Amino acid sequence: MNETQQLPLCREPVLRIQPRPADVNMHGDIFGGWIMAQVDMAGGIAAAKRARGRVATVAVKEFVFKHPVFVGDVLSFYAEVVRVGNTSITVQVEVFAERGIPDTQVYRVTEATLTFVAVGENRKPRPVPAV
Repeated sequence: MNETQQLPLCREPVLRIQPRPADVNMHGDIFGGWIMAQVDMAGGIAAAKRARGRVATVAVKEFVFKHPVFVGDVLSFYAEVVRVGNTSITVQVEVFAERGIPDTQVYRVTEATLTFVAVGENRKPRPVPAV
C-alpha cells in the first residue's frame, strides 16, 4: 500500500486543494468526511459542465480510502463522466495526494462513483442536453 504513483499526465484535475489544520480528525489525519465533500464538489463540477447547468447529487456508490491525507498534502481530484442518461450523469472521481518537497511522492488516496441528476430552476429533474 505504500507504493507511490504519478499524477495522470493526460488529464487535468477539476479541483486542487490543500487541507488545513481545521480539517483534521482527532488523530491528526484529514477527516474522511472532508475528503468526501471535496469529491462531491469535483464530481459536481464535471456533471454540471456536461448538464450545462445545475445538478444535484443523488447517489454515491462507495469510498475506499487507500492512504491517509495530512495537512500540507496537495490533493488533485480527477473527474470523468462515465455515463449519461435522460436526466442523470454518472461521474468517476479519483483523488491523488502529493506529499513532500523536494522529494514529492504521489499517493492515490480514494476514488468514488457518483450519480447526479440535472435539475431546472424549479429543482425538478430535467433532460441532459445532447452533446
